[in-house]
Amino acid sequence: MHSFRAFLFALLLLAPGSLRAADEPLAALRAADDQRVAATLAADRTRLDVSLSDELRYAHSSGNVDTKASLIEALTAGRLKYLALDYQERNFTFPAPGIALMSGRLHMKVTNPAGTNEFDMSYLAVWREEKGQWRFLAWQSARLPAAVSPSGGGVQAQRLGPGDSR
Repeated sequence: MHSFRAFLFALLLLAPGSLRAADEPLAALRAADDQRVAATLAADRTRLDVSLSDELRYAHSSGNVDTKASLIEALTAGRLKYLALDYQERNFTFPAPGIALMSGRLHMKVTNPAGTNEFDMSYLAVWREEKGQWRFLAWQSARLPAAVSPSGGGVQAQRLGPGDSR
């Protein structure tokens, strides 16, 4: 009986540490993504270079695909400017050591040569731990259908320009 009580006592002492250890990768990943979003909104080449994997594959909802170099160039040259990246939902899973999937929904406002567009999206992103740091490896997004208007007047249309790449 004493050994069982000792076991329970030890388990209670160790459990909070185990829970904290499990939260550490999640906290680091959230911080890395927050830094990536801030760098993207600011079009900050140095911070983007740190946040993005050299092997980045960024597939826009339009089907256009950027590499790390082409995405950073588009952002810093002003051909692409994210005005808002507001998460409505952001979930993380860890399918393998050093790999994290991020999925959810976000509201995006972006300006490109075709104009300014605003829409809701679903997304799937892949993060990889590289040399002890979480780096953004892949992005795939899809526009969600336009919301039904509050007046009940049907779906609100969004006009997209011919060169719209987001």
